[in-house]
Amino acid sequence: MADDERFSRRSLLAAGGALAGAALGGVNAQAATPGPSVPADTGAVQGNRVLFPNWRGSGDPTPPPSPAPQPPEQRIGYCVVGLGRLSLDEILPAFGETKRSRLVALMSGSPEKAKLVARQHGLHEDAVYGYDEWDRLKQNKQVQAVYVVTPNAVHRDNVVAASGAGKHVLCEKPMAVSSPECREMIEACAKAGMKLMIAYRCQYEPFNRALTKAVRGGSLGKARLIQAFNGQTTGLPEQWRLKKVLSGGGALPDIGLYCLNGTRALLGEEPEWVQAIAYSPPDDPKFKEVEETITFTLRFPSGTIAQCIASYGVHESRALTVHTQAGAFDLQNAFAYRGQRLFVGRAEGKNEARDEKILAHKNQFALEIDHFSRCIQENLKPRTPGEEGLQDQILMEAIYESARTGAPVKTGPLPGTGSGVDATRGPEPEEAG
Repeated sequence: MADDERFSRRSLLAAGGALAGAALGGVNAQAATPGPSVPADTGAVQGNRVLFPNWRGSGDPTPPPSPAPQPPEQRIGYCVVGLGRLSLDEILPAFGETKRSRLVALMSGSPEKAKLVARQHGLHEDAVYGYDEWDRLKQNKQVQAVYVVTPNAVHRDNVVAASGAGKHVLCEKPMAVSSPECREMIEACAKAGMKLMIAYRCQYEPFNRALTKAVRGGSLGKARLIQAFNGQTTGLPEQWRLKKVLSGGGALPDIGLYCLNGTRALLGEEPEWVQAIAYSPPDDPKFKEVEETITFTLRFPSGTIAQCIASYGVHESRALTVHTQAGAFDLQNAFAYRGQRLFVGRAEGKNEARDEKILAHKNQFALEIDHFSRCIQENLKPRTPGEEGLQDQILMEAIYESARTGAPVKTGPLPGTGSGVDATRGPEPEEAG
């Protein structure tokens, strides 16, 4: 072995030790500054990650650690139940960005579509199941979890069947179409010893998380007023979201839920009362069964007021603004799949400053799926468990009651969870890296 090669290998090992120490000490591993003899472009293996020294100068932000995906055989295997637009456009592609999860099966009521999608994603036809084949899915040990992406009214049946088949369950929002159904789902999973998580993707999305951290940190004072808006136009009268028996409601459970859950997650509190108004154009047959627009006000114990609006009748806009005495936070595209931008406004002497917080965009579906996989692997409570979905369902029922009567409805914490911060939530998800 040549002397220079021996020296290079010694330097690499030393770099690995130094970087590992930084990582174990809770410091970003890439912030370590090894000596000039370290082969910076080669890196060092430590545990399951390749670590590199920070190659940037002091004038630029420290880059994040390099990705460390788990080998396929260690990842949690998922069966996606329901192959509609959300699954095909967002969820299935997201598995290409996960680090703890892998797609191993599909369940659909359309065999032709399911076989085509299976081929597109490298799955054998044996990995395709019909909605009546839960017993066969139970035998597939590669499937440890299912992701339920079916119409709202069948979530309860899907979750009960999945837990009965010995599978952990990630279920799309809204959790169900009634609070009794939500309770049945929680009970079924608990009885089977299976984890249940509701797919509130925004609670895993980096910009929403940064906003929550900033608001709770109090750098601009206490939140006084929150404005949450989620709107889009809706056509195609035949779609299931406009049929109450399948959806449970219109704009509220579909897109208004982001406003409701978003404000609850932002503050970590539960509202004391709600008041609402709903409206549907009388001459539009699309809204014979469900509301086109709903607006509702939430008052929280801290005194914060949240004004939320959701509509199927306006040009697409999704925004979340938090007003304080010392400034305001403005999250644009807050509830969208991508394109978030976070601005902070405040006084700066005699002038008004408006700064943008630049963050790396990450696939929020991949983040939520990997969080659930980590919870399965490490036996953790999910950040958004069934109780989170149940509380939202109870509050939506109160919102509809207020819209019907015109009077405010008293609400409060979910019974049995207490009134502390994040009472219905599990621990914070790990930082993506």
